[in-house]
Amino acid sequence: MKIALGSDHAGFLYKEKVKALLISLGHEIRDFGTHSDAPVPYPQYIRPAAQAVANGECERAIVFGGSGNGEAMVANKVKGVRCAYVWNSQTAELGRKHNDANVIAIGQRMISEYIALELVQIFLNTSFEGGRHIERIKEIE
Repeated sequence: MKIALGSDHAGFLYKEKVKALLISLGHEIRDFGTHSDAPVPYPQYIRPAAQAVANGECERAIVFGGSGNGEAMVANKVKGVRCAYVWNSQTAELGRKHNDANVIAIGQRMISEYIALELVQIFLNTSFEGGRHIERIKEIE
């Protein structure tokens, strides 16, 4: 799977850890930055990752920040993106299963590295169950 990554400085460490995991699992990565923990404006790195999903360059994206909230908000402003803000296994699973999330947002200051890596694997391995509600969401987009 081709996966876009984007983070601000507060999510940089987890982005790098997740990137290593994804590469070890055989996924193709498109890293939109940032490339250090120096302070940066997060929309500059999150929006391009979300746009890569919306325009079909990548199948999914994972975005990172301190809390993950702002990153989810930026990603969800991109037409065609359904970004789930995830913090436990249930939110990661249900974001895919019930909402067909194609992007997830993770807050580095909110969860452990172990949980973050677990959530990424759940996101990648959970299928969408289908349903009328998601078709209605896609109509609104």
